[in-house]
Amino acid sequence: MRFGDDRTSSNIEDRRGMGGGGGFRMGGLGIGGLLVVLVLGYLFTGDPLGMFGGSGQVDDGSGFNAPAPASSTGVSPTDPGGTFVGKVLLDTERTWGQLFSAQGRQYTEPKLVLFEESVSSACGMTSSAVGPFYCPRDHQVYIDLSFFRDLDRRFGAPGDFAQAYVIAHEVGHHVQNLLGQFDRAAELRSSGASANAISVRQELQADCYAGVWGHYAAQKGILEPGDVDEGLNAAAAIGDDRIQKQTQGRVSPESFTHGSSADRVKWFRQGFDSGQMSACNTFGR
Repeated sequence: MRFGDDRTSSNIEDRRGMGGGGGFRMGGLGIGGLLVVLVLGYLFTGDPLGMFGGSGQVDDGSGFNAPAPASSTGVSPTDPGGTFVGKVLLDTERTWGQLFSAQGRQYTEPKLVLFEESVSSACGMTSSAVGPFYCPRDHQVYIDLSFFRDLDRRFGAPGDFAQAYVIAHEVGHHVQNLLGQFDRAAELRSSGASANAISVRQELQADCYAGVWGHYAAQKGILEPGDVDEGLNAAAAIGDDRIQKQTQGRVSPESFTHGSSADRVKWFRQGFDSGQMSACNTFGR
């Protein structure tokens, strides 16, 4: 990727080295969808949610009492990894700001928090084992940069655009929140729809929104040859079927929470090719 200037988002907070403390809980929506924890569940219980008693649902940030986020004096990052995140976040802000404005809407920029090991958010205390996640209760994205190392070494998805896809996916959840699509998911749950199926729809839509951002990044000359392939490879690498096949030797579609590799690639590509939010209607209306 090739950014035109050195500016970074002002909405990024560096809590690394501060220590999250406390215990662990699931909260928010994440790119890996409890990626490492799912792997542990397969390995130790044979159930992707076995580490959590098989609840089968990723919290959308509503319906539970969570502790308030820890007060922080975190500052903007200056290291290469943190600076890269800030540049990607800034470009998502520019893109979504323009797209919302074109529809007569106001885009409220999310905050992004860098952390290590664990972090306190409005969705509870969360371990880095969950992977990057978005908490709809505080409109913040949370990322432990060690996930990018795992994405490269463990899941075979290297490259700077693979990392940018992760960030854009989490920002995609924020877009969903602003557009009321979390409410749509809650309606479906209350009507008796499968929690896993709803989670898949939410995650695939966030993939599509990541693709929409990528469409405009390409138009602005930010992307370099091979970048799109990196993003598609990352989407495929963290498909539920790929992870299940690697960890338990079989695929169980009924336990999917994020979608198959093929579906994740399809929806990212749909957003990328169209550049239109309307192309990301995974909820069917």
